[in-house]
Amino acid sequence: MRTERVEFAGPHGRLAAKLDLPTGTPRAYGIFAHCFTCSKDVLAANRIGHGLAAQGVAMLRFDFAGLGASAGNFSDTNFSSNVEDPVAASAFLRAHHAAPRLLVGHSMGGTVVLAAAHRIPEAKAVVTIAAPSDPHYVVDKLLVEHLDTIARLGEARVQLAGRDFQIRRQFVEDATRHRLADRIAHLGRALLVMHAPADDTVDVENALRIFGMAAYPKSFVSLDGMDHLVTGRHDAAQVAAVIAAWSARYIDGV
Repeated sequence: MRTERVEFAGPHGRLAAKLDLPTGTPRAYGIFAHCFTCSKDVLAANRIGHGLAAQGVAMLRFDFAGLGASAGNFSDTNFSSNVEDPVAASAFLRAHHAAPRLLVGHSMGGTVVLAAAHRIPEAKAVVTIAAPSDPHYVVDKLLVEHLDTIARLGEARVQLAGRDFQIRRQFVEDATRHRLADRIAHLGRALLVMHAPADDTVDVENALRIFGMAAYPKSFVSLDGMDHLVTGRHDAAQVAAVIAAWSARYIDGV
């Protein structure tokens, strides 16, 4: 396999991405949406992208606006703008390669692809890994100690994964407006929900809610023994292998 650096237009400027390509002609193309405040180069994105490429599925993993090498100011982004980024990624693939049939999202990236799937008509299969069932979960879980400051001053500096981020009131208000139950119930694509039972960042009840709201065809895989960021050396390879096997029925048209 090989990896190409690419970029494409997004709503907040150019988005940086890497396209993991298999040896030979790809069976299909897919998109990987990374975790909240992470990047396309986080271990899970890198390893799962490579793992799927090794199985013949070309994967485009991009940096959300304001993160990694992508343009934009993180403090100006929110869940609504994040949803625009995989839509832009699909437009790039559609124009230069082939439209994505597989959408994979890790953590908040999984919530994003659930919200974006209806705008990517060629997508046949959606995978969530350790995803919140609702974007407001991030506010409740990660920002709760800062909500008074945000309400009073309009913004707060928040440390996430060892880095400082400026979170503005508009981010909190936007997250509150979204309710994904209807999107999930009418997803119209095959869904694979993957979650570690002992995830201490996004509890497994989120996965059960997503699975419960979704219509068939749907599948649930317990990532027993894995952590939220899928950091175990062999864990991401296992996740990629399961995704490749499960999605073949849908993305290969068999």
